[in-house]
Amino acid sequence: MNKKLKWTLIVLASLALVLGLVFKFMQYETKKASPEATVTYKKDGKQLSVLYCRPFKKNRVIFGLLVPYDKVWRTGANEATTFSTDTAINIDGQLLPAGIYTLWTIPGKENWTVIFNSKHYGWGITYGGEASREPEYDALKVKVPVQHIPETVEQFTISFDDTDTLELVLEWDMTRVAVPIK
Repeated sequence: MNKKLKWTLIVLASLALVLGLVFKFMQYETKKASPEATVTYKKDGKQLSVLYCRPFKKNRVIFGLLVPYDKVWRTGANEATTFSTDTAINIDGQLLPAGIYTLWTIPGKENWTVIFNSKHYGWGITYGGEASREPEYDALKVKVPVQHIPETVEQFTISFDDTDTLELVLEWDMTRVAVPIK
């Protein structure tokens, strides 16, 4: 191997290592600000889970400003949020087959559109700041009403609530959205 080629390979390998370390550091820093969480539900033959990152309110106006109304939101921070089900489920009268989906929302003042998309995305937004969702991969969309809650939820939270019926619940700031699941 000639000397020039050898040095070129060393420089390229060093550059790849530095870029990899920078990427890992940036990933660590963003996860520190919006930590990753997994919520699961196991009951009645269903196993559901959501993997997402949880940003904080930090005295900001969330809905209508940080998260604009009537635009697709990645529903959390960092990577696109994922929703998985090991069995087919019914969401507001529509069948969602077993599988892993990315979860997107379009927040509105009175209603939200919740979207289960069959494509997997490495990050939740493009370099331009727009949601990276591709609508042609939408497996299911449902519109649900916004519930205004009296207490502020500081950190974005997704949970399952089966008090009366099973619901996928999203809460942040003074907003609660519940998606019925059967």
